[in-house]
Amino acid sequence: MVIPDNVGAFAIVPSNDLALAIPFWERLGFARTGGENTYVIMTGWGCEVHLTQAGQGPWRVPEKHNPFGVFIRTPRVAEIAARVDDLIIRPGGILRHREWGLYEVGLAGPDGLLVRIGWPSQLIEI
Repeated sequence: MVIPDNVGAFAIVPSNDLALAIPFWERLGFARTGGENTYVIMTGWGCEVHLTQAGQGPWRVPEKHNPFGVFIRTPRVAEIAARVDDLIIRPGGILRHREWGLYEVGLAGPDGLLVRIGWPSQLIEI
């Protein structure tokens, strides 16, 4: 059996204001590749992120603590971090090698969403 390259798990991220979330993902290098008014598919860096307009109930994003997060696994960590330097969580989220073995950066996304971008440290070319 041949398995296509585009298989995998993709996050569905609720947003209190979908219209404001889309430009954030575009800054990261993603492009809108599908969806409709309240559900948008963004593709970039070999990944997909699905954005949905939060409503009432369990999809509503709390104002003070967003329980959602997304991790983008790509060797182009530094390139993406340079695009969004103003969104890097400081001091803790700066781009560096972490003790858990990832070269990683942490970003503040829409609605307080934590977005981490990383790649295994041992695979980073110097």
